[in-house]
Amino acid sequence: MKKGFYTIMSAQFFSSLADNALFVAAVELLRTSGQPEWQRAALVPMFALFYVVLAPFVGAFADAVPKGKVMFISNTIKVVGCLMMLFGSHPLVAFAVVGLGAAAYSPAKYGILTELLPPSQLVKANGWIEGLTIGSIILGVLLGGQLVGRAVAPTLLAIDLPLIDTGIDTAPEAAIAALTSLYVVAAVFNLYIPRTQAPLQPVAHSVVALVRDFSACNARLWNDKLGQISLATTTLFWGVSGNLRYIVLAWAAAALGYGTTQASSLVGVVAIGTAIGAVLASVRMRLDQATLVIPLGIAMGVLVIGMNFISNVWVAAPFLVLLGGLGGFLVVPMNALLQHRGHNLMGAGRSIAVQNFNEQACILGLGAFYTGMTRFGLSAFGAITIFGVVVAGSMWLIQRWHRNNCVRHKDEVDHLIALARSDPQ
Repeated sequence: MKKGFYTIMSAQFFSSLADNALFVAAVELLRTSGQPEWQRAALVPMFALFYVVLAPFVGAFADAVPKGKVMFISNTIKVVGCLMMLFGSHPLVAFAVVGLGAAAYSPAKYGILTELLPPSQLVKANGWIEGLTIGSIILGVLLGGQLVGRAVAPTLLAIDLPLIDTGIDTAPEAAIAALTSLYVVAAVFNLYIPRTQAPLQPVAHSVVALVRDFSACNARLWNDKLGQISLATTTLFWGVSGNLRYIVLAWAAAALGYGTTQASSLVGVVAIGTAIGAVLASVRMRLDQATLVIPLGIAMGVLVIGMNFISNVWVAAPFLVLLGGLGGFLVVPMNALLQHRGHNLMGAGRSIAVQNFNEQACILGLGAFYTGMTRFGLSAFGAITIFGVVVAGSMWLIQRWHRNNCVRHKDEVDHLIALARSDPQ
């Protein structure tokens, strides 16, 4: 891997670490302030909101500006969101601002991979960056849980600035203040990301033109016989896994009687499995083999339903590792295939923005659905059942879709697979 790849990985690690720790801190902030549970569930779709709203613009922005600079600006926006959460804004609004920074960050983070590395290294690169991202999720949720827990929170609250009243009086507020520094560290790494030789693409001056351009890119990817399958698979995977992060917290509270600090460790257990699956996929899978992993998505849905029958943490831990492992092995090759097709059909930033739009729209839609069910009293067990059925059924439909493509459009699919197989080293 080129030297700049490791700088990108370092920046991604600290930014994602802070994102996931902040989610746990925000959940605890809402809980301790007496807000209803549906507001805690709403953190997930609020984070996804700007991914969807700004999708026509962030991809074009990432292609028009050096991507290291885009990532620096994005982390600065996240810092602003943290400060808003500390100093009076409603946590849902402030968390949406952090999501705005993440929405701008993602097209640059993934887009630069296709500019920096040859297509033959995309699966490996995705395996490492997804593995590192999952590692940051593990450490992030554990860090967030510890920062709001009884062991660390009193130490943070004991820190005072001379002659300055910060107004930070609770454990979640102290955790959020500490996490702001991680975004600053990520921003520093962003300054050292190398400028690639890929030409910058001008941004259209008209909002209508940007929306039209984005719509055309979205349609182009959905009409591609391999792009549509990889896009459908990753969209569903991230839509469910994005919401599963909160559902595991709610399930741990209902099934095991865990508080936020203990429950956050189980979210980390899922992430451990995902990291293992991601690394295995990066070693064992080639770009042209990506569609072979689709049946793993059906198995994931069945396992999600199986959570309802677990009430012992010693059974839950290996079960959640397996669930995460299937997800990691599924998403890495499909993500790489989607990047490959997107890079060939349009700019890297635009391709990732289309991907983010669809994935985050799924997170937003499923999150809003789950929030609504929670608002009207559906239990965590009922939500888990619904999510499992949705995953297994949808992945079965995607599998049939791909098989139909292979029969009805055999020449086109074979040609696209051959392109993926024969990319230069």
